[in-house]
Amino acid sequence: MQQYKHPDYRPVVFRDRGAGYAFLTRSTATSDQTIVWDDGETYPVVEVEISSESHPFYTGKARTVDSEGRVARFERRYGAGEGQDTGEAG
Repeated sequence: MQQYKHPDYRPVVFRDRGAGYAFLTRSTATSDQTIVWDDGETYPVVEVEISSESHPFYTGKARTVDSEGRVARFERRYGAGEGQDTGEAG
């Protein structure tokens, strides 16, 4: 590995603003802010909007798509085949 060509890879704390969750990992991310971690050491802290603590996919709070409701809303708005052959014999 050539010297001075790669960014500094060091411990960094990422903190989720919404969930109040923080975790320590290694990264090349930089920050002017620092935080004293549980081990008593001071690390740079990077603020993030979404982490595994607040992301709907990981928390199980994802919205489910109501396809039946969508179909009913479409039929109410545009009619349920009025004036068209519905395929029913009669």
